[in-house]
Amino acid sequence: MSQTRRPTPSSPLPPTLAERGRVPTLAVLLCIFMLTVTPFLGGLLQGQTANLARNILYACATAVLLGQVWRGSVWAWRITLGLCMAAGLLVFIVGMLAAGVSEESASWQGWVISVAGIAFLLLGTALVATPTIRAFLDARWLSRTSAGRQDAKAGGRR
Repeated sequence: MSQTRRPTPSSPLPPTLAERGRVPTLAVLLCIFMLTVTPFLGGLLQGQTANLARNILYACATAVLLGQVWRGSVWAWRITLGLCMAAGLLVFIVGMLAAGVSEESASWQGWVISVAGIAFLLLGTALVATPTIRAFLDARWLSRTSAGRQDAKAGGRR
């Protein structure tokens, strides 16, 4: 049996960018988490405890997903990016529809919701388009894939 080897992925970005990308990456991931759980926390502050277990489960699942992005999982990054873009677009549209309601209070609340949608879109775009964040994530992916290959080689030798 012949085993084909895939080339080791390498980042086209300089390694010095990866070192500077730690703080911006953490900031973007924390902002995504805060933007995700803000409606839940706002409802808790107002005394809305309906669906408490489900909302806690969603918050924990979001934390696990973003933690996997931080650790260097490509699939978690792809899922996070897709959810940011889909949620951003959906939240923006819902906010614009809510802003179109004739009541004054619904109007400003709709605009706030639309801003949250734009924030999701911008944060998702930052995960892709910011060179320092991308270099940091590329370095994480590279170290994760090379560590996995070394474990596979060590397991094969036993």
